[in-house]
Amino acid sequence: MNAKTAFRLLITVSAAFIFWMLLNRFAVDPDATDFLSHKTNLTRSINLPVWLTMLNVHVVFACLAFVAGAINFASAKFRKYRKLHCILGYVYIVAVLVVCLTSGYMAPFATGGKIVSIAFNLLNILWIFITVSAYFQIRQGRIENHRRWMIRSYAFCFTNQMIHTLMLLFIDVLGMSFEVGYTTSVVGSIVFLFLAAEWIIRRLQVGGGPVPFQ
Repeated sequence: MNAKTAFRLLITVSAAFIFWMLLNRFAVDPDATDFLSHKTNLTRSINLPVWLTMLNVHVVFACLAFVAGAINFASAKFRKYRKLHCILGYVYIVAVLVVCLTSGYMAPFATGGKIVSIAFNLLNILWIFITVSAYFQIRQGRIENHRRWMIRSYAFCFTNQMIHTLMLLFIDVLGMSFEVGYTTSVVGSIVFLFLAAEWIIRRLQVGGGPVPFQ
């Protein structure tokens, strides 16, 4: 399986997951009752209307970042339209910033307590740093460096999907409690996606391919 086929498969599976996530968030369980039922030992009370609003914004902009990044990565044809590529790039940056800001608000209420809260806040800082680095690289005309930083940034668009995948392993298969399984999944997802991005970058460098997923 080449990089192009693997990327298309990943996008297809992720698109299906996003559809399910949006359906669950806004139709099946709009009050997030199931997810909130697992939050225990919170040190501060949740303002539910505000929290739900932040969650809705978080989900919508996460999907927007995913789609904008996917279009810019998916085919070299789009790169012929530089203006479109730039517009989608700015959309991606704004979406990532909104996702991180809303995540920062929700982090203190994270299931799993301080460990998960710290992990999400570190991810927010790291994701913003990486995305801004990608922006400055292209502003300076360093196209190859820009692509590498964008691979690192885009990898974290799959955080939610990876968390749920690992939860299936840790909770449903290995029988961990929800809190422990969720905590392990969050930390594991961040580490895995960071390493996966570096592996992809090194693989492209070894293979000599200048543009990912063409």
